[in-house]
Amino acid sequence: MIRVAVEGRAFPEWSPPGFVIREVVDPWAFRALEGVQVAAWGYADREVTPGTLFRISAATGGIVLGAYPEDQPEQPVGLAFGFPALRDGAVWHHSHLLAVDPACRGSGLAVALKDVQRRLALEQGLSRMTWTFDPLVTRNARLNLGKLGAVARTYLPEWYALDEDRVTAFPADRLLVEWDLTRGPVERPAPQPVGVRVLEASGEGPGPVQFSEAEALLAEVPLRVDVLPEAVRRAWRMALREAVGVALAQGFAVVDLAREGERAFYVLRREG
Repeated sequence: MIRVAVEGRAFPEWSPPGFVIREVVDPWAFRALEGVQVAAWGYADREVTPGTLFRISAATGGIVLGAYPEDQPEQPVGLAFGFPALRDGAVWHHSHLLAVDPACRGSGLAVALKDVQRRLALEQGLSRMTWTFDPLVTRNARLNLGKLGAVARTYLPEWYALDEDRVTAFPADRLLVEWDLTRGPVERPAPQPVGVRVLEASGEGPGPVQFSEAEALLAEVPLRVDVLPEAVRRAWRMALREAVGVALAQGFAVVDLAREGERAFYVLRREG
């Protein structure tokens, strides 16, 4: 018999000031999480993960967390959602969604949501978490690599179909990151870029990719890709796919996001 929780736990001791993170168990509260996704990403209805999926996942081993202002306990401003994953006999937690209302960015909610998700996955006996992010979004790269301490070893070209036309759609490439759940968030200052630069900007677009046999590589990524023309964004997508994708296939891992003034670089190190 499946036991369905009727009251979710709250985690004030792990929440940033002014907010409370709690497990979501009420069907109407699951539905309210749909609005957080729209606020965070501007999703169309067909792209939103529905409350009905949150509902069944929470009842069958998934983790669904909501973040709420202390003075508005029914109005979610953040969410984390993931579920157990199984492949080749290995079991881990895959985090499908992390969303924070733009008005609450900089509050510490994103790190806190991931940390609570980590703690609950550990309660289930799992020690690894995976998720994906867009390598062109440096804000997320800083969170995943520099604040949480996750590592990317897999490049996923064309991972999602997010438009109506395959030919004209902007390629939805993703990096798959892995997080050792026995280690909590390890926020550290962004390092200086040290290594061989295999990809650098040339004007507002990318220069040519120049491969190297060095042990540490750097691949530049624009800090604000959203302000660039689509043709330039597409050029950066293809350049990063070549530089980072090939390096990962050769045994490198993306371990951090370095900063040099207003420039950012993925740091890749050879493993093994």
